[in-house]
This record gives sequence, C-alpha cells and structure tokens, in this order.
Amino acid sequence: MDCGYPGVRAVTQNVSRCQHRRGQQGFTLIEIMVVVIILGILTAIVAPNVIGRVGDAQIAAAKQDLRGIENALKFYRLDNFSYPTTEQGLEALVTRPNDPNIKNWKAGGYLERLPKDPWGNPYQYLSPGNNGEFDIYTLGRDGRPGGEGEDADFGNWDLN
Repeated sequence: MDCGYPGVRAVTQNVSRCQHRRGQQGFTLIEIMVVVIILGILTAIVAPNVIGRVGDAQIAAAKQDLRGIENALKFYRLDNFSYPTTEQGLEALVTRPNDPNIKNWKAGGYLERLPKDPWGNPYQYLSPGNNGEFDIYTLGRDGRPGGEGEDADFGNWDLN
C-alpha cells in the first residue's frame, strides 16, 4: 500500500510483521523452569562465596581500625612519655584525661572520635598489655571473650 508519502510503505510492513508475531506464544513452562533452575544453581554457587567475603571485609576493617588506634597511641606516648592507663582507656585519645592531669596532651586530641568495631562494639584496651606495651582488641562478632572465626578475639598483636 503506497499513499504517496515516503515511509508509509515501511510502516505498514512493520505493522503486518507485528501482527504476525502476535500469534506466537511466549515462553513455555519448560523454558521458564530451566531458567529458574539455572538461576538457583548459580545462586547456590555464588552466595556462599559472597557471604564469606562480608566476614573477611569486617575483619579487614577491624584490623585497619586497630592500626589507626595503635598509631594514635604512639603519638600520645611521644607527647606524654607514657601510654594512657587502662583506667583512662582509649577515651584519652579523644578527650584530655584529668586523673592524672596530662600536661603535654595535644589540643584537639589524637583521634576525632573512637571507632567502634565492625560489629558495633567498642574496642578494648589494656595497658600494660598481655601481648606488648598495650593491647587493643575486639571481642569479635559475638562481643564475648573467646570464640572462633568471626567470633574470635583479635588485636594489635595479630597485625604482623
């Protein structure tokens, strides 16, 4: 059919092709089931690897925090000739301790704020430490002493 307008013939041919396709059926039930099974297999293979990586990322983040706190403690010691006591805790890196009064405490502190471990718990501090001059550690995902895997305690002594 040609009405004298360019392109009308092409449009009518495309319309007739679409009408021809309209009669074709969609996907069969078998095809859909095959796709669902393939997606299930892929999920079963990929999901454990992805889930395991989240735990690895949290442990890596905690180790990075421990390094930062460890460096702040070293700067604190350079200024004050000793590490904060266990009683003063890591808070001494953020706010000036009063007991005993610290004379060379850096204005603004050594950290802007104390980070929490990736599981939302505060980092623990012990000075003198059981593993060195001081221990900074996390109690892991469960927030309790001991444990294995992501629940295990680890600290600055594990960074090497």
